[in-house]
Amino acid sequence: MTAVETDLTPLLDEIEAEARKSIGRGKVADYIPALARISPERFGMAVCGVDGSEYVAGDADICFSIQSISKVFTLELALKIVGSNALWKRVGREPSGNAFNSLVQLESEQGLPRNPFINAGALVVTDAITARTVSPVLQLLGSVRRCAARQDIYIDEEVAHSEADHGHRNAAIAHLLKSQGNLVAPVEDVLSVYYRQCAIAMTCRDLARAFLPLASGGQQPITGEKLMTPLRAKRINSLLLTCGLYDGVGNFAFRVGIPAKSGVGGGIAAVIPGKYAICVWSPELDELGNSLAGTRALELFARKTKLSIF
Repeated sequence: MTAVETDLTPLLDEIEAEARKSIGRGKVADYIPALARISPERFGMAVCGVDGSEYVAGDADICFSIQSISKVFTLELALKIVGSNALWKRVGREPSGNAFNSLVQLESEQGLPRNPFINAGALVVTDAITARTVSPVLQLLGSVRRCAARQDIYIDEEVAHSEADHGHRNAAIAHLLKSQGNLVAPVEDVLSVYYRQCAIAMTCRDLARAFLPLASGGQQPITGEKLMTPLRAKRINSLLLTCGLYDGVGNFAFRVGIPAKSGVGGGIAAVIPGKYAICVWSPELDELGNSLAGTRALELFARKTKLSIF
């Protein structure tokens, strides 16, 4: 199956104009000072087809902090390093129904995080890499670069330091995981890798390209490199659909109907299997931590193209 053979540029311009009406109704993530300085007026959108086509609108080529979208790349790398059986013994595959940084749920469920995309689950996934590799950050960055077919993707060290200086809740989650026997590497090492993975800086175009393997059965169409099996791509997409937007995932599936992963930097990366990978960036978030205008843009895209997985 190939991408729809049409120029999507006019459609993306139309979607941008409509989605921008949501700007002013949300709030930029201010608990990380380096993110609080980002202009709420930014809006970018990129759509990359499995046939190599690319369409962009707005600020699609301006770098932003991908934050929790990085968890998708870390998950894929951890599955490659430790294997499915070992990883899924340490983290579940169910929607959480709670805030992404909940401590209460983790304690009540004896240290087994509900899924790899809430912070507790992501820390376990990061630990799986940290405990098994000499240079986990470099290995992860290399993996992201291969996914995006771009070698100059970097970590914004200012954001990473800001995360570390204000990451008390993540530190609490990591220590709780350690106390419950679900963290192998030293807590400080896991947190250091986690903060730096969240501080990876990419553009909408970069992220759409990087999610293409999930849209094309594991292959990066730009380079032809096989990055994962079709089954792994399918299973990661299923987790994106059920867990990718935290406790807002049901409403997102209802409104949009495609697998996606959000980050508090304002990005949402999404997949229409067999057709497109999409990334939208707008820094203002709703009360659940998902981009307000970004969600609206993806809703409009799915509606106007009549493309969803349903």
